[in-house]
Amino acid sequence: MEAYTVFAEVYDLFMDNIDHQQWAEYLEELLRDYGLEGGLVLDLGCGTGALTELLAKKGYDMIGVDNSLEMLEIAREKQISQGLDILYLLQDMREFELYGTVAAIVSCCDSLNYILEEEDLLQVFRLVNNYLDPGGVFLFDMNTEYKYREVLGENTIAENREEASFIWENYYQESSRINEYAVTLFVREPDGRYNKQEEFHYQRAWSPQEVEELLRAAGLELVAVYEAFTKDEPGSRTERLQFVAREVQKKS
Repeated sequence: MEAYTVFAEVYDLFMDNIDHQQWAEYLEELLRDYGLEGGLVLDLGCGTGALTELLAKKGYDMIGVDNSLEMLEIAREKQISQGLDILYLLQDMREFELYGTVAAIVSCCDSLNYILEEEDLLQVFRLVNNYLDPGGVFLFDMNTEYKYREVLGENTIAENREEASFIWENYYQESSRINEYAVTLFVREPDGRYNKQEEFHYQRAWSPQEVEELLRAAGLELVAVYEAFTKDEPGSRTERLQFVAREVQKKS
């Protein structure tokens, strides 16, 4: 599972088209729907902490876990500047450890699509089950196979900013259902020159049926699957799924 390195320093710059406020309000609504108006919440795969911060401002006691040191350094800098009390932990989500249980766990921005193997995804779900309070809620989203195949496909995305530019090439392998992202970055240095860096990332498309089976095996119950940012039933052209699960049985 790759961690963002060089891309971390420009991640927020190129993600400014994402309405994190709307996303946080959606998560808050779902948490309230399932009886959580406060308490301790873990953001699994928190990145630079954009959603972690917003949920903290909504009154939740937040913990953020990510396997990218560079992303967490940015998250901590923002936390200090805003005076927020958030615990950030440098951990792989397949091996994360907490000091106790939490009321809810959220995982956003298709973080779980970075898990490529069935046993690894099951392990993540087992850890989620282990660290959730009895009856605790697990909210996570995933990109769909439709998005990888039809929207990203073999397409190239490029964007040019004064501070940095990127070329994002996508390659989707239908047989393995794995999408490869080849990211080429040109980051402006203080002397005005641009430093070229490359990163490669991989995501897998998981069907709702596969996800439900693995959740059940881990002691979690799939409560709902929505088209993301709504409470609508997913359709054939849905690009992102929102899953809602609950802890129902602790596994030894």
